[in-house]
Amino acid sequence: MPVEFNSAANATRSSELHPISGAELDPEYLIRYARTLDEYGYKYTLVPYNSSGFDNFAIGATILNVTKQISVILALRPNTTYPTVAARKLATLDRLSGGGRVVVHLIAGGSDAEQAREGDFLSKAERYAREEEYIRILKRAWSSSEPFDWAGKYYTFKEFRAGVRPVAGRIPISVGGPSEEAYRVGGALADIFGLWGEPLKETREQIDKINAAAAAAGRTDRPRIWVTFRPIVAETEELAWAKAHRILAQLQQIADATLAAEKTLQQLRASGDLTGAEAAVAVAGIHGGRLFPAAGSGTDEADTKFATPENIGSQRLLEIASRGEVQGRALWYPTVTATNARGASTALVGSYQTVVDSILDYVDIGADLISIRGYDNYNDAVNYGRHILPGVYKALEEREATKKTSTKVLPESDKISIALATPVVQATA
Repeated sequence: MPVEFNSAANATRSSELHPISGAELDPEYLIRYARTLDEYGYKYTLVPYNSSGFDNFAIGATILNVTKQISVILALRPNTTYPTVAARKLATLDRLSGGGRVVVHLIAGGSDAEQAREGDFLSKAERYAREEEYIRILKRAWSSSEPFDWAGKYYTFKEFRAGVRPVAGRIPISVGGPSEEAYRVGGALADIFGLWGEPLKETREQIDKINAAAAAAGRTDRPRIWVTFRPIVAETEELAWAKAHRILAQLQQIADATLAAEKTLQQLRASGDLTGAEAAVAVAGIHGGRLFPAAGSGTDEADTKFATPENIGSQRLLEIASRGEVQGRALWYPTVTATNARGASTALVGSYQTVVDSILDYVDIGADLISIRGYDNYNDAVNYGRHILPGVYKALEEREATKKTSTKVLPESDKISIALATPVVQATA
């Protein structure tokens, strides 16, 4: 299949529009969600990572155990798991699931504060250098049948040999990030490169940089391109846009409440009222877990402004959003500004056909994987499975059929029949 679909796994019923502070792991919901993705033909489900979240290896193993075909993309930060340990854990999952259903998505780390929560204080440039070394160790661990030593800048060990290796001898490695370091590392070493939803021109430019980095590294192949969107769809344009504005209003309400809670938290901490500060944290959690940090330090600025994101991808999305709300066929950026570009937040808004056509635009410039995640997690996944995936696949099948028809070679008997039926026009003097 020329394009494959991905959607994030959900282990709780909490969502951006209906956040549940301290939501507990819900095994029944996780299994139901994973099986639904599997039944509707999603090829992948991303198991995300954050410092306070559930163990995603356990989540991934559960998904693989209760589904038949879907593959898991396990997000992994190099600072959290030693590479030789990760190599064995990933290979074990691959073996247990029959082979070919595990991908690892390495995250260099976009937030200094989030990295620090787990003891990582490297600079961003160093984090990418470490990621590069990490990838090389994973590949060596999976391919080497003999013990080997490693003496790098970030990792050193002696006589390691993996007693378990992937069924196919390797596991696909994904990376992401719109920075020169990311392009260099991913272009040289990754099987998949993840991008957030940007206009076609900017996406094409990033793909060109990734491909150039691959060529510079001497690769004869190129990383597959993965682009992520947040579709807001309905049967008609009018219904889709009405739905989009309802979602935006909810996102803005949550953001406003979070900003207010952040300011209260800052003021209480400044006054030494730690009990009150804990209460403010709880309030912020109700409104999204303090996902939208405020600017300022207990000043009025914190009422109305977000802090500038550290993540280059978020900065890019906000800059693009400043150019206009709607870009291209269906890209909608108010969801970006409402959430301060927290993660992949670019919406695709329109009828089912409009969004199908928009996705095809990205396929045409080189997207191989399309990640789609809504704001009503389960119901949106079902809706996409009923309308978006079939629509894209049907269009691609029709294109392929047209291509085959136009290039079909006629049998000799048909050529003779056509020749006999064609009148001969003789020139006259």
